[in-house]
Amino acid sequence: MLSREGEARTQEVDERLAWTLAAIAGALNAAGFYAFGFYSSNMTGNVSALADHLGLGDVLMAAQVLALVAAFVTGAMAATLLIDTGRQRRLRGVYAYSILTEAVLLGALGCAEPWLPAVARGPVLALSLSFLLGLQNATVTQITNARVRTTHVTGMVTDIGIGLASLLGERPGLDRSKLRLHSITVAAFLSGGILGVLAYRAMGMQLLFPVAVLLALLALPGMRSARRLGTA
Repeated sequence: MLSREGEARTQEVDERLAWTLAAIAGALNAAGFYAFGFYSSNMTGNVSALADHLGLGDVLMAAQVLALVAAFVTGAMAATLLIDTGRQRRLRGVYAYSILTEAVLLGALGCAEPWLPAVARGPVLALSLSFLLGLQNATVTQITNARVRTTHVTGMVTDIGIGLASLLGERPGLDRSKLRLHSITVAAFLSGGILGVLAYRAMGMQLLFPVAVLLALLALPGMRSARRLGTA
């Protein structure tokens, strides 16, 4: 799932990647909003909120939203630099290592959370989740040649609407596999969001630990596969 890239990937592999990582992204995004009132992966909404706050002259809120966008962009940059470095060094399984990095940082965030000052806890957690979701989305985007994006729901919902209209109108060239992939991704993001809120209500920010473990378990097969290919 995290070892093949580009055209070497199958529809089934992309679908597995979509429903697992989109569900995790949805869970973290919704739990973060429930916890401190900010969406960590909704960059469309955050940029709109930035414009709104700037228009109203609310500089403090605008700065907070801008920081979320910057954190997401920084996470995407970090993933890209990591992947590019791995490619240059011919490191197999670099995408799996990127997701493992997300898992380790998420676990570290969970460990640090109880020690954060109350006044800083919300902003630090929101910015950290934005960074990690940017890292995840950039990793998935690059390994699939942008066929899968685990946080970019606006674009996928638009594509679903186009696909459904094409299906009803029997438009020539309709890509049913693409429609299915986007539908799975959006459904997974929604389901993950529901589970994320329920988990936060039951566990608080301790939910970061099981999510980190799940990410690590998703990364390990890709790393093992890369090692086998490297020794073959």
